[in-house]
Amino acid sequence: MSGHVWREEAAKNRPLAQDAEALGRLTDHDQDPAEVSYYEACADPDAQALDGAQRSYAGQYLRRLRRLRERDRHAKTGSEA
Repeated sequence: MSGHVWREEAAKNRPLAQDAEALGRLTDHDQDPAEVSYYEACADPDAQALDGAQRSYAGQYLRRLRRLRERDRHAKTGSEA
């Protein structure tokens, strides 16, 4: 997967903390070992910090691309006038 595709997907995904909350509600009702292990993986503070950093990086990159496109568009319309 290219970096560009990864950044777009990372920016679109829900935060890992939301998944941990949903899995926490599931494990409250049913102590399925698979669900508990998924919850533990999602609720890990290090995993949530890494997810937040990746989402932030991806969002910053996409905002930068959008600003560059806006700058190019304004430069083209300004030089044509």
